[in-house]
Amino acid sequence: MRQVAIGIDIGGTNTAIGVVDREGNVLYEKQPQLPTPQKRENPYAKIDKSDELCTNYIAALSDEVRVAIETVKNINPDLQVMGIGIGAPNANYYRGTIEFAANLPFVGVVQLADLLQAKLPEINIIKVTNDANAAALGELIYGGGIGMHNFVMITLGTGLGSGIIVNGDLVYGQDGFAGELGHVTIIPEGRACGCGGKGHLETYCSATGIKRSVFEMLAKNNNSESLLANIPFNDMTAKMVYDAAEKGDPIALEVFEYSGELLGRSLADTVHYLSPEAIFLFGGAAAAGDYIFKPTKESMERYLLPVYRNKVQILPSKLKEGSAAIVGASALVWKELDKISS
Repeated sequence: MRQVAIGIDIGGTNTAIGVVDREGNVLYEKQPQLPTPQKRENPYAKIDKSDELCTNYIAALSDEVRVAIETVKNINPDLQVMGIGIGAPNANYYRGTIEFAANLPFVGVVQLADLLQAKLPEINIIKVTNDANAAALGELIYGGGIGMHNFVMITLGTGLGSGIIVNGDLVYGQDGFAGELGHVTIIPEGRACGCGGKGHLETYCSATGIKRSVFEMLAKNNNSESLLANIPFNDMTAKMVYDAAEKGDPIALEVFEYSGELLGRSLADTVHYLSPEAIFLFGGAAAAGDYIFKPTKESMERYLLPVYRNKVQILPSKLKEGSAAIVGASALVWKELDKISS
């Protein structure tokens, strides 16, 4: 009997749902994705509206999980669904909850695993973690982390997330929220962060942070000739900055140098804490290749103690961009089964 897991990634806009086997092959992926409830649907954070949105969302999510299971079993009746793994913002692995998520309309703590379990009582394993932790597990089980026991996963998307693998296990900390590298302070009293803080790494080195740097550099250099000068903020993407860098645009090149400098400085601190074998970069900004990897590596080495220098690789993730979220989430199930069997 072939074992499969359901992988779910709850994003700020849509929720991805798929069925993944032990080898990381995606056997089914829902298209179009399920819309995630939006913050604007509950602008005043009312509890009754939060409860309504949550109830409707859990019902829709459980229905789509059943559709996924039925679809793959129609193709192969011998498939055995071993559990559900979920990547979500502000997720607590220990409690199976989403807690005070800033980009969702739900108020307070959502008992995600319990609510989904009530709708899908036949599923024995339902595990929840944040999306960067899920990506780290995916890297460990399916990607470049195979054979490694100590590494860090950095996700460079709209925000900046991180998952830490130590001695082959994810680091959750005592409360389930360890590993928020995106919210370390890199520049005191610097840019405002969505969490309410200032100067956090996420505000400089995420895809959104890179966009912000473009506008700062344009203003600082009074540059109206840049290929990026006439692109509105909401239209700009990290890919556009990469394309401009490829054409030698000085603003784009300066932005990547600046982003790499700050990211490398923070990664040097991470190495001092953890002494990992490697640091993997994943996400839209990481797709810039050497434009981000080279200055990041140079900066990290410059700030490292001599005993750590030239020992830690900075590598691109080997997870496939399109399916990484659900593959990473499904890895929670295999990790849990391994714990049970041992």
